Amino acid sequence: MILSKTNYLLFRECPENTWIKINKPDIYSRNELSDFEQMILETGIEVDELARKLFPGGFLVRGSFDMTSKLVEKREKVIYQPVFKTNKFKAICDILVYNEKADAYDLYEAKSTNSESEDKVKKSQNELYSYDIAFQVNVLKELNVPLNNLYLIRLNRDYVREEKLNVHELFKIEDFAENVNEVLDDCHLEMNLAHERLEGMAEPKKCLCVYKTKSNHCTSFNYLNKNIPDYSIYNIARISNKKVVELVDSGIMSISEVPDDFSLTDRQKKQVDAFNLNKSLIDKAELEKFLDTIEYPVSFIDYETLPAAVPKYKNYQPYQHIPFQFSLHVLNSPNEELKHFEFLHDRNTSPDLSFLEALKKYLPKTGSIVVWNKRFESGVNANLAKRNPKYQDFVTNFNNRIVDLEIPFREQLYVHPGFKGKSSIKYILPIASPQFSYQDLNIQEGGAACEVYSRLIDDYYKKDEREEKIKDLLDYCRLDTLAMYEIYKHCLSLLNF
Repeated sequence: MILSKTNYLLFRECPENTWIKINKPDIYSRNELSDFEQMILETGIEVDELARKLFPGGFLVRGSFDMTSKLVEKREKVIYQPVFKTNKFKAICDILVYNEKADAYDLYEAKSTNSESEDKVKKSQNELYSYDIAFQVNVLKELNVPLNNLYLIRLNRDYVREEKLNVHELFKIEDFAENVNEVLDDCHLEMNLAHERLEGMAEPKKCLCVYKTKSNHCTSFNYLNKNIPDYSIYNIARISNKKVVELVDSGIMSISEVPDDFSLTDRQKKQVDAFNLNKSLIDKAELEKFLDTIEYPVSFIDYETLPAAVPKYKNYQPYQHIPFQFSLHVLNSPNEELKHFEFLHDRNTSPDLSFLEALKKYLPKTGSIVVWNKRFESGVNANLAKRNPKYQDFVTNFNNRIVDLEIPFREQLYVHPGFKGKSSIKYILPIASPQFSYQDLNIQEGGAACEVYSRLIDDYYKKDEREEKIKDLLDYCRLDTLAMYEIYKHCLSLLNF
């Protein structure tokens, strides 16, 4: 067995999942990649290709170990995607650049993440990237490939694009040798342990991901850990890893088995109680207080955005959301008919001005602007104003009028067993208005909308298909704001309004 870098890094997360991937790939891959996951893969490829422009004129190796050996032997100046293989391990580097002074290669690993982030996130990323590069270094050392410096290439979050993309400003190159050297020996031991375990392991029947929160479960979790209830302890909102461990060690997997005296937050306790009592729990006084903050005319609005890692347009930064679409439902008074307006920028140009002008045209000048997750829309608005200062007053007025309809569900003012501890609109709508469903749409979630839009502006679709995709995008965004209206009505009905 040859252990690749990808599988080694996966082993560090869950050895049993890695065994499934290697030996039962049909099981591992039976759930297709989501549109969001596919976008991440495509983003990684795009960043890798752009990073090569930092070192132009290189030789692209297309999966050949023999070709790589010949290029290294003759000291080819720049090599893209070189392949190295021992009798146990395989590594593909992003870029090798020959350093004549050192008579050795500098190794560059390109990543599609920002150069700076929250401390906790960055620490976790840096550890992952350190082991990533350390694996490559250990393989190259075994093959006596001369190495000099070790670098990490990341996107520069402070970069602001001009008309043309400047790759030298887009990326930050960080000296990562110290980080890698700190873990190099541990990585070498782990590599051999991983190879030995995976080669000698019988098919696993479970994995230790049962001790992790749901977002950290491996790809094969449901296959490896049978008899996990549909509504389990992992569905408890914001449950900590420590509490998961306590419950699992006590043999508790179902939310119905959580003891009454188990330490939970008030919100978590409400969720568990709602399920066990099989009824809604409603704080009517607080819900009424919240609903009283909503003033007519009520504007229900939702944005669709494209978080492009590589800025597509002038004045954009890495991963800054490109607002390409909105849906707006307006209710002028309780007894009036709901009105609908929509906007979609279907060209490969910056949508900022047309987006802002459409907002000004359709949005009432007074009343509440209802969104689902205030932080998102207000953040997109703030960046729109930053790029387009003459709209600052309009955006400030907009943001001051925002009311976040997610609050009653996020703050547990209204708890229903069917919400399963979630406050996503896709969990709330089936309870509030079962007649509406995202399952009836061709586009059912934001990742798919981003993927379709990206292809739309890149002229991927033929004329008839293009018109169909535009309709799909409009239908999806329209349901988001219609859903908010229906949920708002449902909340009023709970108070007998």
